[in-house]
Amino acid sequence: MKACNNNTDPLLEVENLSIAFDTRRGILTAVDSISFNLVPGEILGVVGESGAGKSLTGTAIIGLLERPGHIAGGEIRFEGSRIDNLSREQMRRMRGKKIGAIFQDPLTSLNPLYTIERQLVETIQTHLDLNRAEARQRAIELLEEVGIPAPDKRIDHYPHQFSGGMRQRVVIALAICAQPKLVIADEPTTALDVSIQAQIIVLLKKMCREHGTAVILITHDMGVIAETCDRVAVMYSGRLAEIGPVRQVIGQPCHPYTQGLMGSIPAIGAKSERLTQIEGAMPRLLDIPSGCAFHPRCKEAMERCSSVRPEPIHYNDSEVACLLFEKGT
Repeated sequence: MKACNNNTDPLLEVENLSIAFDTRRGILTAVDSISFNLVPGEILGVVGESGAGKSLTGTAIIGLLERPGHIAGGEIRFEGSRIDNLSREQMRRMRGKKIGAIFQDPLTSLNPLYTIERQLVETIQTHLDLNRAEARQRAIELLEEVGIPAPDKRIDHYPHQFSGGMRQRVVIALAICAQPKLVIADEPTTALDVSIQAQIIVLLKKMCREHGTAVILITHDMGVIAETCDRVAVMYSGRLAEIGPVRQVIGQPCHPYTQGLMGSIPAIGAKSERLTQIEGAMPRLLDIPSGCAFHPRCKEAMERCSSVRPEPIHYNDSEVACLLFEKGT
């Protein structure tokens, strides 16, 4: 799948990525042969219901998959070189320096026993050739950049002395302290109230604009996607249903699943007794149906949908995996 800017070489290339889990009941495929590209400075949103494989995809890219989960197929290339086959130590050195991460709960990224200064300075010195005084000064500048008031004083505080929104700002400072080229942001605004969400969104967009950082934003919130992203990838049951420019996917969704997601969002000023509802639930990994995984819930399903797996098809500026868009259908 092509990135939105054909004049820029892809920073990240994910090709036919599959993620599986070895269990007593056999091998369960949680992410099933997905492909996408990302160019510098681009924000790609990844959206879908819980269990769609969004977070697993981000975890695989950053090299943090835990057993029994493993990459079962495909390749992940960063700056033209494969990273899915790197050793743990090689991937650890890449994390932070070239690829950063922002998680939903800041407390999973911050050690409650250490001051913010110690955590930032240690991270900076791990990846940059700075002495302690220089690293501390950079840490203060980072805290100021992400909007922490009185950063020269707050840097000596502990995580519990910050609010949830301020802790998330500290995590963003940690993620960008070595100026990585890619940041994986997994539900970074979910636990925050709406006003703080807006501030974090502004920070992410500023990071891309000023530093050329590319971001994969994993979320279930279409409002955040619409406000933040350049493109959006819609996942269902471990597969990509649709990927394209955010305005097109939100304004003119192609895949019946995407249409259902968009229809479930209330429109300001619109009068409606009921929102659109997608009947049923996403299948468990043990029970993924053959053909198109969405066909048991799809109002447009045809007989072929239960046996033929749709491949991504170019449609306008998007790609959609649906038999409705095959030529002659």
